[in-house]
Amino acid sequence: MAAIFEYIDRLSGAGDGSGPVKLLDRISFVFLVLTFLAAPHSIAATQIAWGIGLLAMIIRKVVRPRKSGTRRPLVIALWVFFGWSVISGLFSYEPAVSIDRLRGVGLFLFAIFVIEVVRNIRTVYFLAFALIVSCMVNVIMTPIQRIIGRGVEIHGVAPDGPLAKSGLGEGDTLLKADGQKLSDPQQLVDIIVTKGSAKVAFHRSDWYSSAEIFERDLLPGGDANSRLGVSTSGPSHYWRMMGFYNHYTTYAEVLQLIMSLLFGLLAAAVLKSRSTTRVKSGAPRPPVSWTVSIFTSTPFLLGSFAAMSVAMIMTVTRASQLSFMIAAGVIGMILMSRKALILTILVAIPVGAAGLYLLKESRKVGFFDPRDESSQYRMMMWRDGFRIWQASPRNAVIGVGMDSIQKHWQEWDMFDKGWQHMGHFHSTPVQLLVERGLPALILWLMVLAIYARTLWKGIAANKNGDWRAIGIMAGCLGGAIGFFSSGLVHWNLGDSEVAMVFFLLMGMGVRTVELSADGQRINAK
Repeated sequence: MAAIFEYIDRLSGAGDGSGPVKLLDRISFVFLVLTFLAAPHSIAATQIAWGIGLLAMIIRKVVRPRKSGTRRPLVIALWVFFGWSVISGLFSYEPAVSIDRLRGVGLFLFAIFVIEVVRNIRTVYFLAFALIVSCMVNVIMTPIQRIIGRGVEIHGVAPDGPLAKSGLGEGDTLLKADGQKLSDPQQLVDIIVTKGSAKVAFHRSDWYSSAEIFERDLLPGGDANSRLGVSTSGPSHYWRMMGFYNHYTTYAEVLQLIMSLLFGLLAAAVLKSRSTTRVKSGAPRPPVSWTVSIFTSTPFLLGSFAAMSVAMIMTVTRASQLSFMIAAGVIGMILMSRKALILTILVAIPVGAAGLYLLKESRKVGFFDPRDESSQYRMMMWRDGFRIWQASPRNAVIGVGMDSIQKHWQEWDMFDKGWQHMGHFHSTPVQLLVERGLPALILWLMVLAIYARTLWKGIAANKNGDWRAIGIMAGCLGGAIGFFSSGLVHWNLGDSEVAMVFFLLMGMGVRTVELSADGQRINAK
């Protein structure tokens, strides 16, 4: 046990302090690790762990501030971006709504939390693998979930039955009734009879919606299927992979970021000789150290990458898949030899082909298909967005305010006059432009540019350094490029689960650059 605590103190740097300071350092570090472990799974658990760790970090800084002469342009840019978001919120068409949305904008504090707590390069590497190993849990569990099945898939829907009258049809999957998960049709009938009606959340092919079913429409019969007007029902075994999230796009975006980190490490492991970073010692290694060595091995990296690739394909999310391929190409060009890069391309071809085949079979669309309903919806939202932004100088400069469209969409003639479902603009640049004005978009692009430049300079300065540090920096750079690329057609900055992972990687990437510049290596004493 003492060896484990000693190992934790080495990772956290808590051994450098004493008394309350050491305790606060330990708490900050433990909850930092928990934040990384929870990030691929649960927004609530992630934010709770982050909140506790952040509080401990702040108290530690008050009790005994560390001397630091580091001035980080990236952190300054993040605060300026946040400040402009506050100004935009105060002058919003709906100030109360927009100010409340600042909670999402404040997720950049995840990056600052990582930057402030991490004090040695060994910690960075540990956190990187904690994130990868944790992500593998939902990668493994999701196929098991599909084998077990979910909800109630309906077939043989009678046209005079309650389901048909509510707009439900052949092959739909009933997921929840009044917030309660459904596993058999009798549950649904019981809820309808008890309450007189039930609001049912359902899945149809490529989208999720809801319908209300009324008791007066139930048919006579001795079993639930008869009363609902269906011939057969049972658990559904088909849906786009979404991990432990509520949507496949969120899962695909998170996968893109973590896979980029993983690919950076894998590429660096292939390129660099591990023999230069091993430390021979006769001292016994604690069990934690042995466990870490297994999860940091090249076979584990390779196996994890293969599994995540399958998961990414099974999300059937085009933008995220293409963004990862762009990210991987950038990482390959930075780290790999020409032969290795060619090999990467040869591996990517069948993987890409499998993705295209599944896309065609499951969604009945091509990769670039303007006839696709989701593509048409995006183009409609982009046209609406630019029209609103250009409507007045006020809109152009400070925007309409975050989420103001939810109350003013009719006034602004949006969503095809109400025929289309309400949503966001499906593009980070368009969303920022409309909601917070042109300065917000410029500031965000500056944040990304400073971040990318920081990582690029770190990679260039450590070409002959520790392969793991180079892999992390390259992976974070690839993830940032993928995040930007996917953000052109996804509002990924506004997806809290995705943004949290992005900012965790941002903090990790920045600290890797700084610690590497100080001459730290993973196994240095």
